[in-house]
Amino acid sequence: MNAVNAVLPRFLKSAYRKEPLISVLITMGVVDALIGGFDDEWSLFVFGLGTAGVTLLLKLWLRQQRRPLPVEESVVQHYLPSRSSSQTLPMLSIAKKKPPH
Repeated sequence: MNAVNAVLPRFLKSAYRKEPLISVLITMGVVDALIGGFDDEWSLFVFGLGTAGVTLLLKLWLRQQRRPLPVEESVVQHYLPSRSSSQTLPMLSIAKKKPPH
């Protein structure tokens, strides 16, 4: 139960951010259906279910209408050239000095 309490608000926030109008209409429909069902107001219950159902159908229809973005070939970006344009540095050799006695 605790995991559900943690996941549900995150899911609702993301849904409201992505599609606020559709989320509000679904919420209104569900609340109307709940109020109508508990108060034996069948007209409000049917109106709420109809609102939520039509909104879900609209959401599915809009999702199908969206065309997927064209898949582009992945291009590898190299930030450094494969070869350096400058000359290589000379090798350093350390001459060992004899310590003074």
